[in-house]
Amino acid sequence: MNSNEATLSVIDLARRVELRRLPVLREPHHWALTPDGQDLLVGDTVANELIVLDPARFTIRRRVPVADPYQLGFSPDGKLLVVNALARAQVDVYEAGSYRLVKRFPLKSMPSHLAFSPDSGVVYVSLQGTDRLAAIDLRRMEPLWNAPVGRTPAGVMWLNGRVLVANMGSDDVSVVDPATGAVERRIRTGKGAHQLFLSPDGRLLYVNNRLDANGVSVLDAATLAPLRSYRLPGGPDDIAFAPDGHLWFTLRFANKVAVLDPASGQYETIAVGRSPHGIFLNPAAMVATSVAAR
Repeated sequence: MNSNEATLSVIDLARRVELRRLPVLREPHHWALTPDGQDLLVGDTVANELIVLDPARFTIRRRVPVADPYQLGFSPDGKLLVVNALARAQVDVYEAGSYRLVKRFPLKSMPSHLAFSPDSGVVYVSLQGTDRLAAIDLRRMEPLWNAPVGRTPAGVMWLNGRVLVANMGSDDVSVVDPATGAVERRIRTGKGAHQLFLSPDGRLLYVNNRLDANGVSVLDAATLAPLRSYRLPGGPDDIAFAPDGHLWFTLRFANKVAVLDPASGQYETIAVGRSPHGIFLNPAAMVATSVAAR
């Protein structure tokens, strides 16, 4: 999803070539697959809409008016869609399916990434502009706490009963108590630690360090001990895991997608649009689409 030119790049997974670019209205960012797997939602922030795509053919089905949908995710129980409106400093909770606004939470500032508790009771939101993490009770629809976690926090993940936060400004990952927001420990990864991704088998945690030449840190998911790093310049941002074991990265500053062999550390790149960020793979259709964002 190429935010600086308002397109989605569609890539052939087998041949690793760009097939076409699908134009959108203004500035596409992140995506979410509906709980039934039937629709792929792409947030177009400046256009204030969700683009609803066929996830197999990558054709536009419809558009839904939503305020500044920068980051979005469905609760694990599939009942709610939470949207971070980064530019508007608000977090909006919608009813899944109908996309009816349930509650709006003003949050300063720059609500960026999000993660849910496994029981769907709480959503955790990083606030890049204030160096904090906010917790929102989704049953009572009220804020729980708002606590400092690190400089310029971005990616958020629930893992093993704790909330992990990647901090771009302090180059580390904070381990946070989900009940209180207290930081229990920090793990140094690399410059510009930005996003967190768990391997499909749940054993490895990948941390993308956007400003580091050794752009990808790999941690043991159980202990958070560092295992290795991969040299991947160009601003690695988001990851998608292919069934063949390869990792697909968007390279934000290089206008490319990288396909990494984790065994050898070797990778190849595919030119896409300007400023790619989010990436979605559909192995059944043998295509990928890349999205760009902040």
